[in-house]
Amino acid sequence: MRAVVQRVLSASVSVAGEVVGAIDEPGLLVYLGVTHDDGDREIAWTAAKIRDLRLLREERSVADVGAPVLVVSQFTLYGDGRKGRRPTWLAAAPEPVSRPAYEAVCAELERSGIRVERGVFGADMQVTSVGDGPVTLIVET
Repeated sequence: MRAVVQRVLSASVSVAGEVVGAIDEPGLLVYLGVTHDDGDREIAWTAAKIRDLRLLREERSVADVGAPVLVVSQFTLYGDGRKGRRPTWLAAAPEPVSRPAYEAVCAELERSGIRVERGVFGADMQVTSVGDGPVTLIVET
């Protein structure tokens, strides 16, 4: 499992011009990619890492301050552009694997008391964000 985690002041995701998920206070924007062999262990680890990373101001985590998280599914995190001009997506898990894993990470965060906003899995989404400093981290199991 691979995630790009960004500290933001606000973020939103829209589908067909309609906002489907948004945070309007400091929190995290997470792009989440799933590969073929991701299972329960990777789901639990990734959710805990997102929850406990001290990326917010004053080295605080979303769990410390009750900050929200916007999670967007992002299969392109497993794109490979090393050969030729066209990337391959072979390392990205197919929808029957990736959708349940994405939903499970979101549910695990919610179970730990985190407010989670979501994109729409598989949709053509437009994401906007206002970054809170140049704080972006790649997290991988």
